[in-house]
Amino acid sequence: MRHAVFGRRLGRDTKSRKALLYGLSSSILETGQTTTTLAKAKFVQPFIDKLVTAAKKDKLFVKRQLASGLKPLAFRKLTEEIGPGFEKRVGGYTKIIKLGTRRGDNAQMARLQFMEWDKTRVKSAKKTLPKKIAKKITKSKIKKLPKAVKVKNHEKR
Repeated sequence: MRHAVFGRRLGRDTKSRKALLYGLSSSILETGQTTTTLAKAKFVQPFIDKLVTAAKKDKLFVKRQLASGLKPLAFRKLTEEIGPGFEKRVGGYTKIIKLGTRRGDNAQMARLQFMEWDKTRVKSAKKTLPKKIAKKITKSKIKKLPKAVKVKNHEKR
């Protein structure tokens, strides 16, 4: 009986499972797809769908939560490209494609990849400053640094 047993353990303790979860999800977010075992793909798929759902919300708290576990490149790609790209889609952001068995241990392999998203909704990485702030910066008095003092060469002995 499986009373009060939830989720997959994958032969790891809690910290190792979390590290595996965040590592696989960062890899998928950076590259768009990854090849792993079928059990790991099924383990990480709901987590990635929840990340994308959270990234569709443009809230500071949500962004801080996402940034706490992901690599910087994966976080940036999730919030600027993937999240806005799936804005019209309700769920099912990833798909699992079964590949066959691995040669060494006969483990079932699978590819986890994103569905196609709307690339026209991608946010630009560069954000311009508001006009008022830009004017203040240019008009402010910037102290000029003194010119470098030329040092005479020491005489050779």
